[in-house]
Amino acid sequence: MHRSMDEPTGGTVPAGSRAHPCADGPEPGRTPDPAAVDPAVLVALLLRHGWHRSGGARGRYSRWTPPGPARAGTSLLVPDTAAFPDSEELLEEALTALARGSTPSARDILVALTVPSDEIRWRREVPQEAAGAAEWTGADQLRTAARQILLAGALAVRGRAGYHGSRHRRKARSALDGTLVGPAADGRGLTAFLPVTSGRPVAVQLYAALHATREAVDYQRATGGMEAFDAAVAAGVCRELTEAVVDLVRGAESTRISLAWAPAAGTPEGCPARPGPVEFSPGDLPALRLAGARYLRDEPAVPVRITGAVVRLRRSGPRGPGVVRLRVLAGAEVAHVRIELDEEAYRIAGHAHLVGLPLRVEGRLERRGGFRRLTGASQVAPVQVDEAERDRLMKSLHENVDFFEEACGAGEEG
Repeated sequence: MHRSMDEPTGGTVPAGSRAHPCADGPEPGRTPDPAAVDPAVLVALLLRHGWHRSGGARGRYSRWTPPGPARAGTSLLVPDTAAFPDSEELLEEALTALARGSTPSARDILVALTVPSDEIRWRREVPQEAAGAAEWTGADQLRTAARQILLAGALAVRGRAGYHGSRHRRKARSALDGTLVGPAADGRGLTAFLPVTSGRPVAVQLYAALHATREAVDYQRATGGMEAFDAAVAAGVCRELTEAVVDLVRGAESTRISLAWAPAAGTPEGCPARPGPVEFSPGDLPALRLAGARYLRDEPAVPVRITGAVVRLRRSGPRGPGVVRLRVLAGAEVAHVRIELDEEAYRIAGHAHLVGLPLRVEGRLERRGGFRRLTGASQVAPVQVDEAERDRLMKSLHENVDFFEEACGAGEEG
């Protein structure tokens, strides 16, 4: 079964995510429209998945058989072009056979035909003695690591940084909407289909970042130097990516990540037509962990001017400094920030919240805590907004009645 990338293994698709049109695989009678299928694209996908050409009339059609044991008794007739009178009929028969057949690659081919998608494939080889556990814990580990690798690629599309933290995550996740994943039967493989219309920038970025990671690891292992990881940030390498690769490799004998472009969309500019796979092994873990720690340590704080709605206030007594939490409306690519304010600024924040006004504040967004903390706060002041926005903020206040307890109660911000 194929699932949306945001779908929990045992649950439903969360609100806001968009299921792939073939999330459960095309069923008989729901195959792609033959009139919209390019025979050359179908042939390219058959070749990609190991199907064999076993005859046919040159210049008119070709016969294809699947790899492995399913080869006997199964074949497809595919026209060479869509120009012949019976081309659409042959395509319809071929697509129906794929939908009804038991060949493991058939649904992957139908998915790629339904929505042109770049494919990213992961493969983990586990020790033989751990093979029994691979389908249980290994499959979940693989899925989690794959999701984080895709997110790291989407973050790099938004901007280059050694450590992103909470920055850009909302837009990065939205770039992965519609991504479909399909696991291999043995739990050791996984394929992600990134729709070309929304996901190609992520696929291209991951191609560059993964190869740059491999080169930086090789350099570190050969020389002991970390300079290559510093340069690799320009290619999209970051702490989020190195941590995801660590999670992918941990407990495995070897891992492989390969990428194939959607035949219907062609090869992206500046990329090879058939990118080579990238492999990682347990021997790479020390370099990857060192790089992740280096990225976290070296990423600088960011000066910002944030406008946000006050959603929480807390201080230890009726007077003195306190802690405020803002839902960021503008000024930083994070959802929330935590700010420690002196007594006067805290009073201003409380008044702004009570009358339904956002707050504007300047400071430095610190990497500690994932860029969710603002230090050196200054220029704290409420911001005038139109009536519609003010009503919305006031509604949010009334829906969070525990604010009054938090604003007046004792204790430290969690």
